[in-house]
Amino acid sequence: MAGGLPLRTPFGTLYSTNITADPQTGIGQWSLPAFERAMREGISRDGHFLYPAFPYVHYRRMTADDIADAYAYLMSGPAVNSPAMQNNMNFPMNIRPLVSFWNLLFLHAKPLTPVARQSEAWNRGRYLVQGPGHCAGCHSPLNLLGAQKSGESLAGGSVEGWQAPSLLGMARRANAWSTEQLVRYLRAEVVEGHGTAAGPMRAVSLSLARMPVADAEAIAEYLLSLPGRAVIREIHPDAASAEPTAQANGALLFASACAGCHGAAAPMREIDGRPTLNRTSALQASSARNFLKTVLDGIPATPGMPGPVMPPFAASLDNAQLSALASYLRHQASPDQPWTDLSATLEAIRQETK
Repeated sequence: MAGGLPLRTPFGTLYSTNITADPQTGIGQWSLPAFERAMREGISRDGHFLYPAFPYVHYRRMTADDIADAYAYLMSGPAVNSPAMQNNMNFPMNIRPLVSFWNLLFLHAKPLTPVARQSEAWNRGRYLVQGPGHCAGCHSPLNLLGAQKSGESLAGGSVEGWQAPSLLGMARRANAWSTEQLVRYLRAEVVEGHGTAAGPMRAVSLSLARMPVADAEAIAEYLLSLPGRAVIREIHPDAASAEPTAQANGALLFASACAGCHGAAAPMREIDGRPTLNRTSALQASSARNFLKTVLDGIPATPGMPGPVMPPFAASLDNAQLSALASYLRHQASPDQPWTDLSATLEAIRQETK
């Protein structure tokens, strides 16, 4: 809560600020009305505009009671003296008053009202997704000004080099989600057929693991009710008829580096339920980016929190080996849709992390 975490955006790097009860460097002197104004209008206690990376666009949908509860919780925690770090925003986004024009264009969301024809759980899930959960902040495409594209809420986006997949039509996909699977995924568990959360979603799922199961079930009910979009599948006959020998290098790498945890007969699969890989969401995705990011970065352990651990392979596998491994596993998962951008994607990811 003491801030200092970087958030890299197309407009520069922002650093989270101190929201502990410290009166000098945190929000210890903030009143509830000042806190609510920040949550709903994106204006700080001293009157300066907050950048929309702070999701006040979504928080303004929260109820007054929930905002008051959030305020009480933050004020009851330990105060930490931690001055804010200097943001590094590009011109003209480093001029904060310009955010007022952004707000004029895009700050129009209103508090949600229940949909009478839907269940109480569905309405609860809708509120959590569109309000405090601010799922659309990552899972929606953005326009050139960094605002959510109109009419494309939850249609998929990107964050910190990861693809945030579309949350539309999750119950109607070839590799469909069930309520039980989605609830377990949201709570940082491993889900056979989909895997586990990684990248920025890892921290989110570890936080959601603390929520009541009923709330996770409500989120699942809402998300699984959303209609999908028609997807045109491009068939690549050359890949569909590929000889097994063409995947030999990838198969060898899988056997030596991955099969100990992810092979069908691996004893390690009994620990944290490590999944087989051919039906995981990352390998079913249209882009290889999330799969490659997971292999490169791994899934680090979080002290005191549940979930699997995976070592990073960025230093032990070169781009040619990673391409062979990804090509092999993609062929197992979706033989008629090979990833064709592996070398370029790998090079881009490695450059991003330098």
